[in-house]
Amino acid sequence: MSAIGTSRERSIATLTLDSPANRNALSAALVGEAREALAEAAADDTVRAVVLTHTGTTFCAGADLTAPPDPEAFVGLMREIVALPKPVVARVEGHVRAGGLGLLAACDIAVAGPTSSFALTESRLGLAPAVISLTLLPRVDRTAANRYYLTGERFDAAEAARISLVTVAAEDVDKALAPVLDGLRRASPQGLATSKELVTAMVLRSFDQYAEDLIARSAELFASEEAREGMTAFLERRDPAWVR
Repeated sequence: MSAIGTSRERSIATLTLDSPANRNALSAALVGEAREALAEAAADDTVRAVVLTHTGTTFCAGADLTAPPDPEAFVGLMREIVALPKPVVARVEGHVRAGGLGLLAACDIAVAGPTSSFALTESRLGLAPAVISLTLLPRVDRTAANRYYLTGERFDAAEAARISLVTVAAEDVDKALAPVLDGLRRASPQGLATSKELVTAMVLRSFDQYAEDLIARSAELFASEEAREGMTAFLERRDPAWVR
């Protein structure tokens, strides 16, 4: 069964994270299928923009701890969203955790509804938001990054908009998206591609400069004793040993 659904309305391609059994977690299968779907959208001259959305009440729960993707594959997915010569718009009406925030921050525009919530939970697992910093830190307010990277606190769509993680917090996501998608349909392919290239140039240079080091740092953390305790505690629904 596919973890990514695809559909088309006029010139907008929609990719839907559709793995409800694990709350759309970043499994090797989901990441691989998402990369394939993006490549197809990039090669299709009739596609003007891509909407990234989800089934269920969770946009993305972060890494699938039981079937994680290769870190290079996940970094590749984020980079491909940033580098895609067509805008990628996130439509969020659910929870976003850990690596899911990196996926969200790779998108050019994001609209989140009132049932959305967000958290960088890595520090509570003995990990850190390492590779997702490539997309998060250029986008998110620095003071807010300091807080949420360290505490793992949950925050809502209004706060996500305030700190620039999402573009708009809306009561009606589809109503808020309508003028955005209309604007993208009215823009020329060349105009969109060049405009996106201008605003993403610094982010792509950051990938080229820092991705390899951050992948290595992430792998080191995942292999650590603290991370094993943190992930085991999470799966067993208990506090890890360091909680006092």
